[in-house]
Amino acid sequence: MKRMSKTLAFAGVVLLFIGSSCKKELHPKTSEDTMFGNSISNAKLVTPGMQKPLVTGLEELQGSTVGPDGALYVTAPLAGSIWRVNPKSGAVTLFTTGLPKRIPDIYYIGSGVVDVAFRGATAYALVTGVAPDLDGHDVVGIYRVDGPSSHTIIADIGAWSIAHPPVPEFFVATGFQYAIEPYRDGFIVTDAHHNRVLYVTPDGRINELIAFTDLVPTGLAVRGNTIYVTQAGPIPHLPATSKLMSFSPGSPTATEVASAAGLNVGLFIDVEFGRGSTLYTLAQGIWDGPFEGAPALPNTGALLKLQSNGSFSVIAQGLNLPTSMEFIGNNAYVVNLAGEVVEIDNVSPPPYGP
Repeated sequence: MKRMSKTLAFAGVVLLFIGSSCKKELHPKTSEDTMFGNSISNAKLVTPGMQKPLVTGLEELQGSTVGPDGALYVTAPLAGSIWRVNPKSGAVTLFTTGLPKRIPDIYYIGSGVVDVAFRGATAYALVTGVAPDLDGHDVVGIYRVDGPSSHTIIADIGAWSIAHPPVPEFFVATGFQYAIEPYRDGFIVTDAHHNRVLYVTPDGRINELIAFTDLVPTGLAVRGNTIYVTQAGPIPHLPATSKLMSFSPGSPTATEVASAAGLNVGLFIDVEFGRGSTLYTLAQGIWDGPFEGAPALPNTGALLKLQSNGSFSVIAQGLNLPTSMEFIGNNAYVVNLAGEVVEIDNVSPPPYGP
């Protein structure tokens, strides 16, 4: 593949430009790290928790989840692996490997094993961009993790997508999926290229829950019957088009919860609930790519908190090429393409935090 489409431009995190900050150790530093210095204009900066690398030295991380054991699980697309991370010590162990790897060329960034989710004690990996339409030879879909190197395809999303093409313009027939989240008896999956959210059952049945125009749906969170989805927005991924949306199954349209309008940051890529049912959104940063599919500028990402007035406040800034995040207790854990997991502590104020 030689060029990304405008919707695929973001799909899968649209990135590489792995910074020189990628180090060789797999455990956190003992000294405090310097806070990033990039500023975000027109936003009141809330007193942030300390940012510190919990894990460094891994190869290109993307998706993440918290497992039933309370550990972090992060995907490594280039390796076709999923790592288990102890959130207290930063100790890293290989959870599973042998999943389809992405092609190393920068134009295939965001393919391979891009996310992971659990149902009970069983993990499921979301794999995209590995089919023949993107020069691969594997199945695009959901893989059940059966062991350290054993997996079973439970849903062929690529074949379904070819048989059920979307209305918006596209050129990758199998789509370019981004995130997976447990929902009801199955999973919901965003397709950032086909601009829709799918529902997938454990026995492989698939249907479209909602479709968008060229808005690039990315991260997912669920609370009750409401599904929250971030939108990166079309190129050039302006703050005003980076939005947090919500919808319920059966609704033909989604409702805008908030956008990054007024902030000098965009490219929304994830959404999660913190303590006290507070919603947080992860922005990749300022996009000024020389080509479609280029990343946001390094060290311009931000963790944003949804305020009661429908605006965002900045919790942490200067994040380097973030791709996904999780909350454990009152700490946020941000995964990035530099192969790092960054811990942001004491994110929520009282009564939900210290």
